[in-house]
Amino acid sequence: MKSRFSDLVPSLSRMVVLALVLASACCATAADKEPLHEKLEPLRPFLGKTWRGEFKNSTPEKPQVDISRWERALNGQAIRILHSINNGVYGGETLVVWDSAKKEVVYHYFTTAGFYTTGSMTIEGTKVTSREAVTGSADGVTEVKATTELKADGTMHTESQYLKKGEWVPGHGAIYRETPEAKVVFK
Repeated sequence: MKSRFSDLVPSLSRMVVLALVLASACCATAADKEPLHEKLEPLRPFLGKTWRGEFKNSTPEKPQVDISRWERALNGQAIRILHSINNGVYGGETLVVWDSAKKEVVYHYFTTAGFYTTGSMTIEGTKVTSREAVTGSADGVTEVKATTELKADGTMHTESQYLKKGEWVPGHGAIYRETPEAKVVFK
């Protein structure tokens, strides 16, 4: 009897591991299916992911790395985006919601630098176009327009322009890759 039980232990271990793998796959699938406001549904491909992007002007001597986490919030009535640059030197939090009065997707972005923005976005496929008013920027930026696009290769590309002293100037741009182990850091 003892040898038969010993023979079963590896099989039981494999069964337990298989059950855990199936359970975690089931839970991940269930999380992907959690309700989301219908107007936010086009953003679902961005959700549940942590992204790591290097800005175009990043160099080895002066790196500029952004970590961004997109998640479902407020029982699916909002999307929450947290991000931090260079391990918390700068960061922010965005809440994206459907505004039924304006009939558009709107968002509010709050930063560790003390300014905030309010904007709206349009979503066409996997491309998001946004425009926001900036309040309290120390460097004179009053408006930002940007595009964010999820590419077929799984990368996320961003480009922006700033309205500064009445003139549109190039902003930041980055290519992000999904990086599950990356962490958004606030100091």
